[in-house]
Amino acid sequence: MSDTTPATSLAPLGARIEHAGAAAIFIALAVIYFWFGGMKFTAYEADGIAALVGPSPLLGWNYSLFSVRTFSSLLGVLEISIGALLLGRFVNPALSALGALLSIGLFVTTLSFMATTPGVFEPLAGGFPAISVAPGQFLLKDLGLLAASVFALGHSLRLLGRR
Repeated sequence: MSDTTPATSLAPLGARIEHAGAAAIFIALAVIYFWFGGMKFTAYEADGIAALVGPSPLLGWNYSLFSVRTFSSLLGVLEISIGALLLGRFVNPALSALGALLSIGLFVTTLSFMATTPGVFEPLAGGFPAISVAPGQFLLKDLGLLAASVFALGHSLRLLGRR
């Protein structure tokens, strides 16, 4: 079989698309973190996440230390910082590796809310595994963001290994 078979000729195109996709994942995660993080400084968002954070054994205790608004603002600082670190991939992959690791921790935490937040499983649709639009589907989207974060960590570590 020659090197000009259709599958072989698609490999360079696939590599270019994969490279662009990797950059797009970092940029998309950063945009999400900047947008969500910025919203954490509003009363609307602070009140919105209280129903998720309050019942959580991982984070609910924070409300005994901070007001709903203060905790939300601290979370906003963290999220904006993670976004900036992820964009650091274009300067130093060590920055994006740290950002991706923090992102993984954040999305594992938010996915844990599926087990602790009332209303995730929709009783009108038969309960588990049926999930509500909010908060169920809202939280489930974090599974995709977790996967993107795991990819970002692996990609960053691979870039670090090339140095």
